[in-house]
Order: sequence, then C-alpha cells, then structure tokens
Amino acid sequence: MFIIRDEGLINNILLRMHVIDKPIVMLYTNFAIMLGLLYSFLPFMVLPLYSSLEKLDFRLVEAGQDLYATRFKVLWRIIIPVSKPGIIAGCLLVFIPALGAYVTPLILGGGTHLMIGDLIAQQFGTGRNWPLGSAQALILMAAVLVALYFYVRNSSGKINHG
Repeated sequence: MFIIRDEGLINNILLRMHVIDKPIVMLYTNFAIMLGLLYSFLPFMVLPLYSSLEKLDFRLVEAGQDLYATRFKVLWRIIIPVSKPGIIAGCLLVFIPALGAYVTPLILGGGTHLMIGDLIAQQFGTGRNWPLGSAQALILMAAVLVALYFYVRNSSGKINHG
C-alpha cells in the first residue's frame, strides 16, 4: 500500500521525473490486486521453474542452435517441453492458493472487487448464508481436486531420468 498509494513511492518518483502532472490512482483498483497477488505468488511459480530449468541439459540447446534453429524455436521445441513439469507444478502451486485469496484483494482492492475467497467469506460472515457458503467452498475444492487429478494423471508413468 505504501508503494502504490497516491503519495507512494511510484507516484513520487514519476512526479519528480516530471513524467506525470498529478498522482495516478493505483490503490483500490484491479491493478493493485493483480500486483499484490503477483508479489505474493511469484515465488510459488519461480521455484518449480528454477528447479525444472536447473535440470536442463544445455547440450540440447546447443544442438538446436547448431541445427540453425532460431531462439524462438529452441525455446518452443526444446526448453518449454523439458521444463513442462515445472511449469505445470508452478501453475498448480499458484492456482490453488490464488483461488482462495482473501486478504490481498480485501486490503489492496478496498473490498470493492469481489473474488471467490471474498464471496465465500461474505456468505459465512455478513450474509449468514452458511449453506450457500458451504456449497461454494465445496465447488472450489472440487475444482482444485479436478486440477490435481489431471496433473497426477498426466504426470504418472513418466519417469524423469535427469
């Protein structure tokens, strides 16, 4: 909040550099929520990607370059398929907690932007509609279980000899 508020770090820097004339409203917007969620969940994506890319045999990249593949083709045909388990694991590690994110959107969005975690919390709190809140939480949990099922199904039977 101290970085993106009207008198925050970003606005002060932009004002001093004369890029803007008046402060940009960033707090309590979708941008603020996205920035907060990115800041919160970036490590959950980076660590599996790093682990997957660390095991990459760079000789494959060199072979692709020796065969006159462009950098994009080397990325698309060699690096991404090899790091696919890390990409999928990172997506799941971000997807699961991001679905239930409650505090970040509440603080940075000012309670005006509704996300799934907020909706479920409202049903249990101010709405006093526990059956609907329970049903929403169960649907959310079922969506997570379906995602995990497809991940396990697609990754089982594949042995990594790296």
